[in-house]
Amino acid sequence: MQTFVLICDLKDEPEAIEAYDACHQAVAEPILESIRQAGILEMSIYRWRNRLTMIMRTEDEFTFEKKAALDNANPKVQEWEAFVGQYQRNLPGTPPNWRWALMKKVFDFRAVDK
Repeated sequence: MQTFVLICDLKDEPEAIEAYDACHQAVAEPILESIRQAGILEMSIYRWRNRLTMIMRTEDEFTFEKKAALDNANPKVQEWEAFVGQYQRNLPGTPPNWRWALMKKVFDFRAVDK
């Protein structure tokens, strides 16, 4: 299993933040199915103010290239991305239309039972 952590910023507007939270309370089944098909086993999104953090646990074979190809071929996913995209903004220093940025792990600790 692989673990990825990504970040994204929402527009710093109360309406955008509320709308983004609300639309994630009942994500449509075609979107959830597309996540499964890409090899994502677990996905969580956390928010602090307008900063989002996504944690994904995936199959070993998962790649972002495969997910992008599946997403680009799925009209429902394209519709969803356009919808949530209206609430998101570019992270500083990223290309136009850049939403989620992959974070680099800099520390890891695991307690081990003896």
